[in-house]
Amino acid sequence: YLAASGLGHLILVDDDVVELSNLQRQILHQEEDLDRPKVESGRRNLSALNSDITIETHHCRIDSAWLDQQVAGVSIVLDCSDNFATRQAVNRACVAHGVPLVSGSALRFDGQVIAFDTRDARSPCYHCLYPDSQQIETLHCASAGVFAPLTGIVGTLQAADALKLVGGCGEAAVGR
Repeated sequence: YLAASGLGHLILVDDDVVELSNLQRQILHQEEDLDRPKVESGRRNLSALNSDITIETHHCRIDSAWLDQQVAGVSIVLDCSDNFATRQAVNRACVAHGVPLVSGSALRFDGQVIAFDTRDARSPCYHCLYPDSQQIETLHCASAGVFAPLTGIVGTLQAADALKLVGGCGEAAVGR
């Protein structure tokens, strides 16, 4: 929805490749994309929706230094990662650079979307919700499963909040 809405420049970051088990919940990819990097499949399929946008891809695993450099130059970050350490690192970079963050997750039949507007000193951040010291049970889609439509619902809500925050309109789910 960000591409279709014309959000001019998207950066896709993922170190994974498309697998058959992804297709039921990650509709950005198709059977012909199997074994391709997800970022390349994503770029091709999003460009087909809107050829006027720029899509930058990074087929890599991120670290704090990379995040610090990249987050400094963006308007908003959507975290769709599947692990706690990455979520914390993304949050730290967003807080450091005052960049809004929309976090989404999906597991089994449960989804969560929350926006953090780090431009506002009163806004909570991901660390406020899940401190580094908190022990988090780590479950993965491969073992726990994900109800296929749930990722689409979560992603759509993330896109809506991102557009609200970037456009300065409506009310995003900041801190909710």
